[in-house]
Amino acid sequence: MVLLFLGDWRSSLIVVITIPVSILIGVLLLGLFGQTINIMTLSGLALAIGILVDQATVTIENIHQHLEMGKSKRLAIYDACQEISFPLLLILLCILAVFAPSFLMNGVPKAMFLPLSMAIGLTMIVSYVLAQTLVPILSNWMIKAEQYQTYHHNKVHAHAGESLDNREEAQVHRHRQEEVEHPEQNNFFEKVKSRFINIITRLMPRKKLIVPIYLVVVILLAGVGFVLIGKDMMPKLNNGQFQIRMKEPQGTRLERTEDKFKQVLHIIDQTVNNHVKISSGYIGLVPSSFGSSNLYVFNTGTHEAVLQVNLDEDYKVNMDELKDALRKNIAQAIPEMAITFEPIDMTEKIMSQGANTPIEVQVAGKDMQQIETYANKVLAKLKQIPYLRDVQINQPLKYPVIAITLDRLKVSQLGLNVSDIARSVTASTSSSRFTLKNLWLDEKNSYTYQVQTQIPEYVMNSMDELKEIPLVKGQSSPTLADVASFKDTTAAGEYDRTGPRRFITVSANIYKKDLGTATSAVQAAVKSVGEPPKGLIATIGGMSSLLTETLSSLQNGLGFAILVIFLLLAANYQSFKVSLTVLSTIPAVILGSITALLITGSTLNLQSYMGMIMSTGVSVANAILIVTNAEKLRLDYRDSSRAAITSASIRLRPILMTSLAMIAGMIPMASGMGEAGEQTAPLGRAVIGGGFLPLHLPLYLYCRWYLPGYRPKPPMTNHH
Repeated sequence: MVLLFLGDWRSSLIVVITIPVSILIGVLLLGLFGQTINIMTLSGLALAIGILVDQATVTIENIHQHLEMGKSKRLAIYDACQEISFPLLLILLCILAVFAPSFLMNGVPKAMFLPLSMAIGLTMIVSYVLAQTLVPILSNWMIKAEQYQTYHHNKVHAHAGESLDNREEAQVHRHRQEEVEHPEQNNFFEKVKSRFINIITRLMPRKKLIVPIYLVVVILLAGVGFVLIGKDMMPKLNNGQFQIRMKEPQGTRLERTEDKFKQVLHIIDQTVNNHVKISSGYIGLVPSSFGSSNLYVFNTGTHEAVLQVNLDEDYKVNMDELKDALRKNIAQAIPEMAITFEPIDMTEKIMSQGANTPIEVQVAGKDMQQIETYANKVLAKLKQIPYLRDVQINQPLKYPVIAITLDRLKVSQLGLNVSDIARSVTASTSSSRFTLKNLWLDEKNSYTYQVQTQIPEYVMNSMDELKEIPLVKGQSSPTLADVASFKDTTAAGEYDRTGPRRFITVSANIYKKDLGTATSAVQAAVKSVGEPPKGLIATIGGMSSLLTETLSSLQNGLGFAILVIFLLLAANYQSFKVSLTVLSTIPAVILGSITALLITGSTLNLQSYMGMIMSTGVSVANAILIVTNAEKLRLDYRDSSRAAITSASIRLRPILMTSLAMIAGMIPMASGMGEAGEQTAPLGRAVIGGGFLPLHLPLYLYCRWYLPGYRPKPPMTNHH
């Protein structure tokens, strides 16, 4: 790509050398800042390549241009680097400003964006330093000065890419005159440039009509696209893995749940045509003596099981469709079983913040009866939303239990107390380890063993066995039946709390719909239930709350970055109007990114947002050099339109090269190739969509010419 545009393999090699050097030094700096090589930092390094090429190319082209003035090689290199240093620094500051808001974020958005922003920022800083140090040194060694010191239009010659002084301005006119007088000698790019100049020159008289139409249409279409596009936290993965939670009727014995578990595993194997590579499951409660994190296993009873499945790598399937097929097959074979699919990827688990589904509605309060009544109303409303699946209440609220009511008078008459009775019942129905700690020392190896006793479950299997539990140590009577009455009933199998309040969770999965749309529908459904009774609070959790927070943070961050860039440009150009000119392509870049995402079926998520922000930075970088050239020409021409056309024509080649290099670098990422490629594909697609800046360039110029009340400033007088 670089060789195609520069036409000189030596200059191209210099530009290419700066890329790996910048990236390697950037990686070292990332290590110093405590970052690692991961998907986000690698994405940042890939995004930075386009700007790396641009900075080195601008420096090389300016060196060529100064050589054509007849300067010696060393003087040409020194003057070129000195001349271009401040515009490149301004570009660097604007791009860094785009990513600066990531330092102000909190929680998950900061954890996701900060590594990517640091990768881009550090690499860009290194690239700027190399453009002012390594590129001049390599140019002094490798470039053949005589090749550029004599201008021949039909041979390899310097590209007049800058017009920052009178000698450069004369070069620009000379090159343009040769292109007009000898069109048959023009190369491919010069023909493209001539065509470009002819088009914008013809459209010049209509600038007052085109500019407002451009602004209205682009901003309107970008707004419509933003409303239409789906919004997610992260792109969906089709990595052949899923986690399913199975719930039999509450109180089902462990053995029966295990039978159903095996049946579900068989159904899954049949559904995927025997392409299950590996499966891992757990049935029932985790023993209290076994340390485990709820992040991995959090079953609520013997009726519940969790299963993780990994399919064969060569078995390609849409996970949404596979999950829906499993729902139907399992419901047909085991109608009493409730299932739900949960995040299996660690990133998704972290993004879910402990939620087992993307949609969760928590109803919290003090009165469990009130909480349950309101939660059931929410449950009924959510079931009416057609694209929600696995809508259910997470907690077991009707767990079968035996209520034992003690007759305190009889207890007192027998000389017993409630704590003794509780210990007897606990030791008989579960284990003595919960009531009496008993340790045995093995004197041979000096190791201590915990000793506990318990009655086998197959023995304590009826109400009669429960009634015959002795209450006095070493005696068969009195028994529990002598002092208590018994009743079959139900109770909550689990109490969840947030602070002082108990809460019930209504959860749901999403089928072929983005999280943003589903969140809006759930918010409307909860609102339609009505105001919760006094003392109850209904909140939407899971990924939904994080999505709302993250999108708000990103939008505010992008707005803040644009404001910072505007102030930087205003301070440099001493003009708000010129600063607005530089920012005028941002709506078109955003529209291009959103359009690419809509065409490819992607959503607006963390990855695509970063691609959009990067495209914004690139558009600003390209515009800065155009405006810098145009401002110099305007003072000489006293004609802003002519200055804009000339400036755009000489910057067209580096802009095309930067945009195409960035697009070419993003194509592998945008295609979603490789393992977990879908996760970074939206980033590449957003960059490609926003990277067609040459298509936006004429529109940018119309904004430049049409600034209301714009008057050319009188030329400054030089005093020597």
